[in-house]
Amino acid sequence: QVQLVESGGVLVQPGGSLRLSCVASGFTFGKSWMYLFLQAPGKSLEWVSSISDGGVTISYPDSVKGRFTVSRDNSKNTLYLQMNNLKFEDTAIYSCAKDKRAEVRGQGTQVTVSS
Repeated sequence: QVQLVESGGVLVQPGGSLRLSCVASGFTFGKSWMYLFLQAPGKSLEWVSSISDGGVTISYPDSVKGRFTVSRDNSKNTLYLQMNNLKFEDTAIYSCAKDKRAEVRGQGTQVTVSS
């Protein structure tokens, strides 16, 4: 079955950087678009990034554009999110999904931005 396991979330100061990972199994990762989402406390799920199967087509919402960079290593079935210049409002649980509706996604990893 599909498994998505996120890691890398920690407590970080504003302006800091972090790299999240999502390891996938149970499907052909290299042929799948992948998506990242965040869910802040008390708020609904928000889309963070999309990346095509070959990593050529990438999209971000304006809220993270220029600060976050998504990438993938298909040989390792792993998706990465490099997060720079983190802000308080980036505090959330970050999860990856293989569908744009996030119907199947991992449990997520907690990112806390605090001084």
